[in-house]
Amino acid sequence: MDGVRWAFRCGSWVPTRSEWILAARCVQLEEKERIGRFVFAKDAKSAMAGRLLIRKLVCEKMGYAWDGFRLERTARGKPYLPRPSPSAGHAHSHTHWNFNVSHQGDYAVLAAEPGRQVGVDVMKTSRPGSSSTQEFFRIMNRQFTDLEWTNIRKAGSDWDQLDTFYRHWALKESFIKAIGTGLGFDLQRVEFHISPNQMREGQVYRQTRMYLDNEEEEWTFEESLLDKDHHAAVALGKQDICTSKEDEATPLSFTLLSFNDLVSRATPLSEEDPAYWESFQRKKDTPSRQSEQQ
Repeated sequence: MDGVRWAFRCGSWVPTRSEWILAARCVQLEEKERIGRFVFAKDAKSAMAGRLLIRKLVCEKMGYAWDGFRLERTARGKPYLPRPSPSAGHAHSHTHWNFNVSHQGDYAVLAAEPGRQVGVDVMKTSRPGSSSTQEFFRIMNRQFTDLEWTNIRKAGSDWDQLDTFYRHWALKESFIKAIGTGLGFDLQRVEFHISPNQMREGQVYRQTRMYLDNEEEEWTFEESLLDKDHHAAVALGKQDICTSKEDEATPLSFTLLSFNDLVSRATPLSEEDPAYWESFQRKKDTPSRQSEQQ
């Protein structure tokens, strides 16, 4: 059974009134309210896309009606679908799907796998807001091992070093999100030996290896470029015995979805709320300094 890799470009989505009101109707009320509290439109759009991606997955891959389930959050805030009791009577897939979402830069992404741990992260290469590249690296020094810093600093220009930094960061975040440990994990415990040094758009790479406490781990990492500035990393835990070798041999590319794709199976969960659109219109897109950098 194939996994799922979906991407939605929030950065180029300028919601119309009807789109934003429809989107708000198609997520759970508490999520709609949480999204509405974001100060900046960029963050609200990214969070909304993430919720729609998850509901689309549950509908299309697990067999639930859009309005036939509730998503919950773990104590650490990770969304999940509670397993129904045997008497619940849902016509859903018996395969347990793991899924994870990430949004940063211009994209929201989702990765999902049947019967396998999965984590995903997307990172946009950008210049530090208020410091030089080397000062930024000094501040972030404890997040990487000596070998990783060597690989970052030998990448070339400041921009190439930043690009390699964010590639490593996406890999680390994808693993942390897959195992669900949150912020308390010491990132120096994991070390990535990246390969190849340069990636091309349109390709998915699986050569990078991870060492945990100096021991090589049986994790697979899929790396790709959504565009020249956005790294995506998918962490995949040990393969379930039910997953075929053929599936393992075929890395999945991210499919770029439109807004219509996100809501193609949607059923509204609440009434129209015109005030929600008016509130969204009053939000600035991004902080002014961030706008100037992009």
